[in-house]
Amino acid sequence: MTDEPPPPDSKLTRSKQRWASEHKFITGQDARAAQGRLPPGQHLVRDWPVLDLGRQPDVAPERWALALGGLVERPVTLDWSGFMALPQTRTQSDMHCVTTWSRYDNAWTGVSTRDLLDLVQPRAEAAFALLHSYDGYTTNVPLADFADAAAMAVHSWDGKPLTRAHGGPARMLIPHLYLWKSAKWLRGVEFLSADKAGFWESNGYHMRGDPWAEERYS
Repeated sequence: MTDEPPPPDSKLTRSKQRWASEHKFITGQDARAAQGRLPPGQHLVRDWPVLDLGRQPDVAPERWALALGGLVERPVTLDWSGFMALPQTRTQSDMHCVTTWSRYDNAWTGVSTRDLLDLVQPRAEAAFALLHSYDGYTTNVPLADFADAAAMAVHSWDGKPLTRAHGGPARMLIPHLYLWKSAKWLRGVEFLSADKAGFWESNGYHMRGDPWAEERYS
């Protein structure tokens, strides 16, 4: 699976590269002592801020496809009707952005990653997933995080179709990791035996991204 890399010189990219070099927003707080639902260094918002790399692909559902491949027994490419024919899961979760905002109680509808895994049957040597987006973005996650019970490929938020600005028609959602791991405009999942840095990971960000451990940067 090949990708056209996102533009490296956008204002957001330059800012986040600088934050990584400065280790900005790191509090050093012991997350085990934190109370409530808010990870260290985060603040609550009521809206859903839009952050991207300056490109918002316009992918109509009838032209959308999700390729699942790599180290799997049954590689498959799902069109929209095939994706929607899979079991649909509804969940509620918080989300946490590495830029320090968090939003509580988001209602999602989509396909559980566990149902995707059942479909393709990863091989024993598969240990990581590399997510590919329609804008050329990539991000890596350990297979254990991809298979988390709350992880999904989502198409609806708060009862409405996911908007283009927020990654529609479908995006990944891995709510226990920082939001950069939940790739927008999802078009592929590649299962790998070894970890491989994605876009932000190649630009100073952490290879995993656990908000409670403040894994913002490498």
